[in-house]
Amino acid sequence: MVSELAAVILGIFVQFFEIVSAVLIVFGGLRAALEILLVEAFRKPYSYEHIRKKFTNKIFFGLELLIVADVLETLRKPSLEELFLVGAIVVIRSYLGYFLSKEAEEYQFD
Repeated sequence: MVSELAAVILGIFVQFFEIVSAVLIVFGGLRAALEILLVEAFRKPYSYEHIRKKFTNKIFFGLELLIVADVLETLRKPSLEELFLVGAIVVIRSYLGYFLSKEAEEYQFD
């Protein structure tokens, strides 16, 4: 069994990775929205493919950080139910990440 101190430390890291992941995804979304506005309103020299690739990369990295948080949470509270839950979450997020990375590979920078 994990000691109380280790459980608290793991809990701090879980929260840290969840917060960083959320900030990364929100930042990517805000940045993409701003760049789209600059393209449309001011005809800035961005391409939609470039904007989409950067945003997709942020989502992909955010999902990977959420997987880290889920694994740490399972270490903190080990149970068969938690193990199955984190396994399902990892499979779903990995599936999403795989297709996001495939989509990102399709875009070529000018």
